[in-house]
Amino acid sequence: MNKEALTLQVIDILSKAGFTLSDRCNIRPRSFDLAARRCNILLLLRVLSNIDGLSAETAREMRHLSGFLDGSPLVIGSKSRDQTLADGVTYFRYGIPSINPGTLRDCFIEGVPPLVHAAPGGLYIKIDGERLKSIRTANNISLGELATELGISRRTVSRYEEGRTDASIDVVLRLEEILDAELVCPIKILSTEKDRAKQDRTPEQSEPNEVSLLLTPLGFFVFPAKQAPFSAISNDSGDNTMLTGFSTYNRTMVRNARLMSSISSVAGTKSVYIVKGECRHTQIDGTVLIEESEFRRIDDLDDVMRLIQERNIDKGDTT
Repeated sequence: MNKEALTLQVIDILSKAGFTLSDRCNIRPRSFDLAARRCNILLLLRVLSNIDGLSAETAREMRHLSGFLDGSPLVIGSKSRDQTLADGVTYFRYGIPSINPGTLRDCFIEGVPPLVHAAPGGLYIKIDGERLKSIRTANNISLGELATELGISRRTVSRYEEGRTDASIDVVLRLEEILDAELVCPIKILSTEKDRAKQDRTPEQSEPNEVSLLLTPLGFFVFPAKQAPFSAISNDSGDNTMLTGFSTYNRTMVRNARLMSSISSVAGTKSVYIVKGECRHTQIDGTVLIEESEFRRIDDLDDVMRLIQERNIDKGDTT
């Protein structure tokens, strides 16, 4: 399936699942193609015919942007190398879950999460180790006895219970048959607060750009973006998160400002474009425009947010 057909299928599935979608990102290169929200679930989606086309740099930016937005990065594809992605299976690329449209549909329309993940050597299932140990001991079955029944080592069963090893599909089916209990843990494809807390938000870890040099002294945490319609994403450790662009006023800038407005509407952020040189307008479709010379006169974070609020009130002054 080519990327265009795949993207349209993803849009259809998410729309039916009740997600609000941003406009498609039509820039090159790009770290994500769509932003989608349903209630407290925010997805940054990359659509690829072959999921092996995801680069380490793109994955890194997806993870960081998702962390700043309290969202989850997700890759949707149709194949890996020469193999078709299987329904109900999660494939991971640089730490980002990658699934096919069928699994996306099962997860968000049918409410059935994937149970299997691919790893070197085959397909595996994560076992609820605490539940396994509890049921085994309640039935007076020793590690050795269970290992013999399964045809594996005692140490392997112990590692299942400790959550240190995932099991093959055949082993899990046999385990559930022996113990007459469900032991499977669904694969987590949505980031948790703990996952997001692990994201490195230290600006010094990324090469600074014009936006970070302007915003960091005002007290913002800034992550420069290289593959997005905005130059950076930033927050002030509170409720203020901004998509921020930086360029001269031209057609590309206007296009990106409109795309930023769409993404920020879905993501629940503010959208600001710092314009090099003169600018006749104060906002484009909700993206606030501030001339660089004016911005450099601001020396307080609160003044930035106040100016954004004032210019967002006047929706009639657009290009």
